[in-house]
Amino acid sequence: MNSNNPRSIVSRSTRRKFLQFSAAAISTIALSNCARNLEGGGTANSTSQASGTSGGGSRDSKTLYVYTWGDYSNPEFFKRFTEKTGIEVVVDVYDSNEAMLAKLQAGGGAQYSVIYPSDYMVRQMIDMNLLTKLDQSKIQGLSGLMDRWQSPPYDPSNAHSIPYAWGTTGIIYNSNLVKTPPQDWNFFWDNKEALAGKFTLVDDVRETMGATLKSLGYSYNATDPAQIEAAYQKLLELKPSIAAFRTFGWEDQLISGDLAACMTYSTLGNLLPKDNPQLTYVIPQSGSSVWTDTVAIPASAPNLEAAYAWINYVLDPENAIYGVEKMNVITPNKLAYDKLPTEIKSDEKRYPTTQLLSVSEGITPVGKALDLYDKYWNDLKGA
Repeated sequence: MNSNNPRSIVSRSTRRKFLQFSAAAISTIALSNCARNLEGGGTANSTSQASGTSGGGSRDSKTLYVYTWGDYSNPEFFKRFTEKTGIEVVVDVYDSNEAMLAKLQAGGGAQYSVIYPSDYMVRQMIDMNLLTKLDQSKIQGLSGLMDRWQSPPYDPSNAHSIPYAWGTTGIIYNSNLVKTPPQDWNFFWDNKEALAGKFTLVDDVRETMGATLKSLGYSYNATDPAQIEAAYQKLLELKPSIAAFRTFGWEDQLISGDLAACMTYSTLGNLLPKDNPQLTYVIPQSGSSVWTDTVAIPASAPNLEAAYAWINYVLDPENAIYGVEKMNVITPNKLAYDKLPTEIKSDEKRYPTTQLLSVSEGITPVGKALDLYDKYWNDLKGA
């Protein structure tokens, strides 16, 4: 690790939450040759993004530069990779796909060997020529993926990305305050007076608008202007009761009882109840978003050999199992899934039933309708 470029270190973080390590933990992670920057600042001397070209930046060939979600930043996982390959790992983290995209558009693609865009963002970045088309002759393990991820709609044939983890979006609640468990998204509207000031929705236009659309019987990915407006009007009705639009940072308040319920992602929804039995995660019966986080290579990435080594590392079933057990990841790797303990495979909050998956949707690009989503979202938050 470059001692002249100190970075903040994060620990056991959830899908959108970052917790500081102690000084002792920082020393421990320094030994594993990985670093993380909470500000996502990267390296000061990054070069400009070469849109539409294959990767090949000039940064240190013995270092893998990773830009990822905080909950995928497990020091032991990186240490295992370094021990296997001799390649050190430097990690920056981000808390939204949009923050990651903005960084790459500003030239950050030349700073990172691999990034972790979510499904809809993969499609968007392909259209913007920001991702390298993968040389699949260098990749091992694609055939071990579950059928759903063999050729996903956001990236047919996994031409530009490799699925890393997936999950759902739902509701986590404190049973000390909520006596009737939520069953569906309408829980927030049906209980808006009793819950006033005691619940949060994620600060994500496609997730929150999508859940509202679902509550109205529409698709998460609606493009009909009338349906999108109906979702806006329904959220506007709920707005006075919402404590905040917050994707993470509400956890302590929910645990303590200052909040009663929060919209959240399944990684966090399944992790928090382990240490806090008063909390329960629920996947709405009308359907949820089924999101996928991927590993991809920016168009002007440095150290392509390290990037492909990382892709093969995460596709290895034994490493995928490690991700499930140590990072609470829900893996799309069938070979890994088959080896998991029965109690994990049978947990329907982690691996939902076929029926529930059948009414759930991945978030997909909505074309020109995105402008309408953004307009209503800005109006809603400014109301």
